[in-house]
Amino acid sequence: MSLKLKSIHPVFGAEASGVDLAAPLSDTDVRSINAAMNEHAVLVFRGQALTQQQQVALATSFGPLDIGLKRITKRGGRLDDERLLDISNVDDEGKVAKRDSPKNLSNFANQLWHSDSSFMKPRAAYSLLHCVVKPSWGGNTEFADLRAAYDALDERTKKDLQGLEAEHFALHTRELLGSEAYTDNQKMEIPPAVWPLLDTHAGSGRKLLYVGVHARQILGWPTAESRMFLIDLLEHATQRERVYAHEWQVGDTVIWDNRSTVHRGRRYDITERRELRRTTINDTPEAMLQAA
Repeated sequence: MSLKLKSIHPVFGAEASGVDLAAPLSDTDVRSINAAMNEHAVLVFRGQALTQQQQVALATSFGPLDIGLKRITKRGGRLDDERLLDISNVDDEGKVAKRDSPKNLSNFANQLWHSDSSFMKPRAAYSLLHCVVKPSWGGNTEFADLRAAYDALDERTKKDLQGLEAEHFALHTRELLGSEAYTDNQKMEIPPAVWPLLDTHAGSGRKLLYVGVHARQILGWPTAESRMFLIDLLEHATQRERVYAHEWQVGDTVIWDNRSTVHRGRRYDITERRELRRTTINDTPEAMLQAA
């Protein structure tokens, strides 16, 4: 079978079928998915349960994987492969974590609009998130299209963005939420990364507004003015007409492009079990070669 696509939003995103994600992908499959990602930015695959090993194999079809903030936390976790990121409220003993646990701090940070690993060089190209256990309500993931956000800017703001760069810091979200648990050595583990606010997507050639909550400072601007402008831009980017909300079902896999979208998790009852697994593909020359 070949990849089939059905639009799920007027601006971006598609439901994908016709490819068995649990089996090794052919070169044709990889090229087809990359082409669909360049166009749609978010692909939703329904009802394909994946083992941990199958998810890692699927993700590595698109390039080398990254462990993100595991560089700082260095927690072993419950999963078999360190390249699998445990997006859950379950502790290492398999129990629902306490409300004030480090696990839930990460979950609350994930409820802010962000692109995965924008605080790193290389940053993330794709993320793959697979649903294992869902709560009885809430816990959706929302996505916003940064290409459409740029297109909708007024001409003055487009001109203002020319040449501006923003510093993205790994622990900015955690500090916003009141955490003081990180040492100076941990803060130096992932130094800030700088990216242009006006970027161009390598696969599609479309201009985009590269914002997100990890961005804490526009280079050369006073902090207050910088942060207010970043807040305004992120508010613009995440207007409802540019947002797709994914309601999870067990067995769903969603692939998104972090270079052209931001996303956030939504509130749910954190006393109920919620388990998803994420793999993240680096934006490297190897990944770009496979996207060609």
